[in-house]
Amino acid sequence: MHGPDTAANWSFRKNHSTSSGKRNPAADNYLHSVIIFSNTITPRLQYITDFIGKEISGKPFELTSDKEVFQNYVGPKINYSKEKIPDCFQIADCGLLAETGIRSQSIDCFEVNGNKAFFKTEGDYPFDIFAASFYLLSRYEEYLPHKKDMYGRYAHENSLAFKENFLQLPLINMWLRDFKKTVQEKFPDSRFTNSLFQFIPTYDIDIGYSYKQKGLWRNMFGFFKSVASGQWSMINERWRVLTGKSKDPYDAYAWMDKLHEQYNLKPYYFFHVAEKKGKYDKNISPANKAMQELIQHHYYRYPAGIHPSWRSGDDPELLEQEIQTIEKITGGKILSSRQHYIRFRLPETFRRLIDAGIQFDFSMGYGSINGFRASVASPFYWYDLEKDEQTQLRLLPFCFMDANSYYEQKIFAEQALEELQHYYRVIKSVNGLMITIWHNNFLGTDRTFAGWKEMYEQFISEILTEP
Repeated sequence: MHGPDTAANWSFRKNHSTSSGKRNPAADNYLHSVIIFSNTITPRLQYITDFIGKEISGKPFELTSDKEVFQNYVGPKINYSKEKIPDCFQIADCGLLAETGIRSQSIDCFEVNGNKAFFKTEGDYPFDIFAASFYLLSRYEEYLPHKKDMYGRYAHENSLAFKENFLQLPLINMWLRDFKKTVQEKFPDSRFTNSLFQFIPTYDIDIGYSYKQKGLWRNMFGFFKSVASGQWSMINERWRVLTGKSKDPYDAYAWMDKLHEQYNLKPYYFFHVAEKKGKYDKNISPANKAMQELIQHHYYRYPAGIHPSWRSGDDPELLEQEIQTIEKITGGKILSSRQHYIRFRLPETFRRLIDAGIQFDFSMGYGSINGFRASVASPFYWYDLEKDEQTQLRLLPFCFMDANSYYEQKIFAEQALEELQHYYRVIKSVNGLMITIWHNNFLGTDRTFAGWKEMYEQFISEILTEP
């Protein structure tokens, strides 16, 4: 049986060591270590240097505020201050990481190596890469006053990435790729690591079946609704499914299993198990035996998590009840989640997830447009900006969701394939983590989504049979 820990292992990056220049035996103990000097070591600085260190060297950077220790260090040295210190690499700090509290930041973008950058400073590097990465990764701008979309979510139009046209790029990974090269040029004996590209397909099961398992009253209501609107083909389809003559159009599960087996994929499933129906919660009851069997089938084959209902977003107790519901169905511990409609508020939602025992969340992306909400294609720990502390909640960002392409961006399957191919190229170029979201209704036989299943299989075939 697949447990949550199995999925967690996929989420952590695999690294392979590489070195540039000749090895210096006297400095072997330092080949994997970069030390950073800063006048003040703050939680923000510790957080971002841990992330960047692990991304490019496989381990956190060392931090010190002792100038003598720094100067005597044998190995790559980065001076993160405005002081001039000989024989090191200087990144002049812009001040953000030494601050406490949250305030509007003055941001002017410019180009570095063909990519957007901000927090321009003097020194050996043209901008404060630590502060800029922290600003994007922590989602600093989402704590500032902003406009909300029709669902009460942070509107993507507020974001710097959207305004400056880098939403479709894993900008932090691209910065770090260039930064690593620069540091290696300064310290030829330095040793860093190369990550491996990873692909994790994920699925949100909002509504398990279109007609099956919905009970007499829901099917009667659907029948009369189709009659009133003259949807005779749907009436016929409903009748054929309910009499066992046709397969339910949302039942794509056997096809998905076969696809995963054929390409040796390790997918992740999220199940909606609300007990009460609502405008945005239209799942089949978790008390339904067939629905329970569907959840069990996937939990025993793949890692699975909770897809918290819309209502649970405003009710912490309901969130915990839904987690308990799926744990009772599966007989196992649920440690992962993705928010329904990608509806979350910082910091409240993630704090509630932590309180409910969730360790991994797959919601970091927009429910209104595809792209990189945190400008990164790597897993990272959530930083609670109000408390100014790193948490143990691991975030796994996605870049593509079928519903965004179809409902929000209003593009066809052929255009969505081009979009997926773009994300694959840019993520692979930085050896990042590519996570996609699909829904079972897009991959079944519903005529509304004709061509999407074939497009998805084509994409999988392209990226996994590539030489």
